Amino acid sequence: MDATGALGETIVFLDHFRALPDPRQRGKVIYPLDEVLLLCLLAVLAGAESFVEIARFGTKKLAFLQRFRAFAHGTPSHDQLGDIFATLVAEHFQRCFVAWVAALTGAPAEVIAIDGKTVRRSHHKSAGKGAIHMVSAFAARQRLVLGQVQVAAKANEIVAIPKLLEMLSIEGAIVTIDAMGCQRGIATAILAKKADYLLALKGNQGSLREDVELFVIEQKERGFPDTTISRHQTVDGDHGRIETRTTTVIHDVAWLQERHNWPGLNSVVMVESRRDIGDKSEVETRFYIASLVLLAAQLGPIIRSHWAVENSLHWVMDMIFRDDECRIRTEHAPANFTTIKHMAHNLLRRAPGKDSLRIRRKLAAWDDDFLASLITS
Repeated sequence: MDATGALGETIVFLDHFRALPDPRQRGKVIYPLDEVLLLCLLAVLAGAESFVEIARFGTKKLAFLQRFRAFAHGTPSHDQLGDIFATLVAEHFQRCFVAWVAALTGAPAEVIAIDGKTVRRSHHKSAGKGAIHMVSAFAARQRLVLGQVQVAAKANEIVAIPKLLEMLSIEGAIVTIDAMGCQRGIATAILAKKADYLLALKGNQGSLREDVELFVIEQKERGFPDTTISRHQTVDGDHGRIETRTTTVIHDVAWLQERHNWPGLNSVVMVESRRDIGDKSEVETRFYIASLVLLAAQLGPIIRSHWAVENSLHWVMDMIFRDDECRIRTEHAPANFTTIKHMAHNLLRRAPGKDSLRIRRKLAAWDDDFLASLITS
């Protein structure tokens, strides 16, 4: 795949997909893979949410598409697109995506939030297949998807996360994961990539959570006389709700290491949240373990930044890209189409200006020059 279009316009992303194996190499290829990827990305940027809509975009925008590639035989039908995406090996596509994002971002991510999302309508009852689950790595500050891996169900996140970590360049980053990822093997994999971890701690680690909770509660009641701590409190108010968060970091964890010998453990974190809405109050206490040696004022914002993956990715995929309504479900097609949507998400995020992602996607449909700028700038 040559990144230069027919009229000389450079297409930024195609170079990174040049090595992507084409599953149709056995026969005559009428629609080159680079043209198919370009068509799908441009169509999704402009609002397409299915192969039927992508195919219609292709017939209506052929002259526009030919600014970048020959499209000598026009564009594929929706059935042809479905067949190509079903047989395109998802892992190969995802590795190319990771290489593209690494070049796109330049500077390494500071906090990488890893979390999974089920593509609800990707199940195929007649074929006996459940909905796929995509585990994504999200750069919290840049708000960009760094990579993704498909698994059969949420329970398989433990297997998927090491595969995702292996794809990524994360040296110097802080990786945050919810309790599903609080596993010795995952902590070891993060440290091996010269990164740090901050992992939510719940009951899936046997007595580790119990030991932490008992120690912290006992020490808190006595004013933490037997350990070194740092503390930080924030108060936020919005729409009649006041939330007070108190972050306490236990810096002395030798007692815990004697019992559990957890890889790279340097601190335990307790976050106490109190939400006041009118005369009602809700109190929640969460625990984390970390390889980091940081004060509470630094760790508190890192913990909060993990939720960017929910608010700035999962919510966007549902509300802007209608992810939960997508009925693509054959073989590799659901995972590959999610990767295309993640590409579109990243390009829309990087577009200049203050418009929302929803407005930017509509502009891509209305303004050919704006749409072209997303892939050539």
